[in-house]
Amino acid sequence: MPTRPGLLEFIERYFAAAPLPDAEIRAVGGLDVPVSDPAWPYPARPRVDGDQVSADDVRAAVELQERVGLPAALEWVPERAPAIAAAARAAGLTVEELPLLVAVDTVELLLPAGVRLYVVGADDPELPRYQQVAATAFATPGGPADVGDVPVDTSAEALARTAVLRERIDTGRTVMMVAVERGAPVAVGSHQPVDVDGSWVSEVVGVATHPRLRGRGLGAGMASALVAHASETADLVFLAAGDDDVARVYERVGFARLATTAVADRRPPG
Repeated sequence: MPTRPGLLEFIERYFAAAPLPDAEIRAVGGLDVPVSDPAWPYPARPRVDGDQVSADDVRAAVELQERVGLPAALEWVPERAPAIAAAARAAGLTVEELPLLVAVDTVELLLPAGVRLYVVGADDPELPRYQQVAATAFATPGGPADVGDVPVDTSAEALARTAVLRERIDTGRTVMMVAVERGAPVAVGSHQPVDVDGSWVSEVVGVATHPRLRGRGLGAGMASALVAHASETADLVFLAAGDDDVARVYERVGFARLATTAVADRRPPG
């Protein structure tokens, strides 16, 4: 368990700073609600050093989010604000708690032979295919699965997400990597650096392997590469794992469990 003082406070300041370049922050009771382009939404979060969050605060935040076309979503660190779960459930949201880990001892893991790793450029014409790998992976959670590719989404909403991602890559707010085998993308992942009071913090997000290729170490290798890249400039690298099994994969590349992060939204229970 990491023992460096103030890690959770540092991470909370990261989350407070991350939406500032492209969102208007609206105060709703004890919550801050970032109002941004729906193509790149941010969840509401308890205000750092703010008032206690009530169920009425959560209802009002959700009403605002839905009014401006954003998904109903709230995130927080339960170790810092244990009462919010009850408020979120009372407001009709489903709450899930996920392991929160920080990088402490970087471990270099090599990708399988024949797999090449690239940092994605903002003008890469294959970016929608990389997003397709993530869509396929997240649509089929769990272990290896013999599934086909999710078709590249050509809807207006998907095109808007790609456009925002290109802009974020161009400005350095998202660093995306792709693993390619025999000309096809097989795994993707990103880290998102933010300047927090003069220190850089980066969150590893969206690590995904095509379901047919799970079990070959692609996800762990991708995570290792992302941590190595982020650590070149960041003072702290962290992530939220999807579950305990995923957390153990990240522990193999030098992450250690620090706390939990809670997510509340309108997903049905179970």
